[in-house]
Amino acid sequence: MLLMIVYAFCGNAQQVKEPATNSPEWSKNYAPFRIAGNLYYVGTYDLACYLITTNKGHILINTGLASSAKQVKNNIEALGFKYNDIKILLTTQAHFDHLGAMAVIKKETGATLMADEKDAEALANGGATDYEMGKYGVTFAPVKPGRLLKDGDSIALGDIHLEMLHHPGHTKGSCSYIFTVHDGQQNYRVLIANFPTIITDRSFHSIAAYPAIEEDYAYTLKAMKGLQFDLWLASHASQFGLHEKHKPGDKYNPEAFRDQKGYDELLDDMQQAFDEKVKTGNK
Repeated sequence: MLLMIVYAFCGNAQQVKEPATNSPEWSKNYAPFRIAGNLYYVGTYDLACYLITTNKGHILINTGLASSAKQVKNNIEALGFKYNDIKILLTTQAHFDHLGAMAVIKKETGATLMADEKDAEALANGGATDYEMGKYGVTFAPVKPGRLLKDGDSIALGDIHLEMLHHPGHTKGSCSYIFTVHDGQQNYRVLIANFPTIITDRSFHSIAAYPAIEEDYAYTLKAMKGLQFDLWLASHASQFGLHEKHKPGDKYNPEAFRDQKGYDELLDDMQQAFDEKVKTGNK
């Protein structure tokens, strides 16, 4: 994949090299909208960011690229919410395309970052120790979580309770979130899934920085198959077919995201890719 390097500097003077594809979807603007109940989409065209609102403040999941901080803020305010009311920050994985703006948003809002404990090291060093992106050095501004989470831990704010699901493989601390939202008419059990995209350019056994990667992938694929939910979303809009399910200006329609078939098919594709890689000796 052709990469270009974007240079920036974080507060501690570490140089940040953000590898980015030339695909415009990662930074392209996308109109924010209400998904279901108090859950909103505030991300870019392809990098999914989610706002969960409560009477005690808000939760933001993912931030997109470092350059997306203003987009996310504008999207939140366009929905009528206050940016500075963000109290909790979460991410689905410690990669620059999902938390590139995390350090900035954390500083601007004073919100507490909570993260899977297995991604704590990568968060602290800007991804420099990540088995895949670490070859580029520091790819996002280092950020320290205020709370480290384990599988099954609860995140509570106001009347919302999220459960963090440890789904490692894509990163050591990749995770998903499951929770219930209400819209006055119905309750919806929502899964924000972090799919374990299978690395293809080398064998699992050659990844010295992540010796448990094959076992973690196997665990996550099995764990994700047993989840029960009404609606599902993902870390990338393209993964859950956002642009087929919602067009800017569409009316509120949670049912558009009730797609068990799409979830099962995507998970099956990843299982097949994993099984083939193992079968062929991890080539």
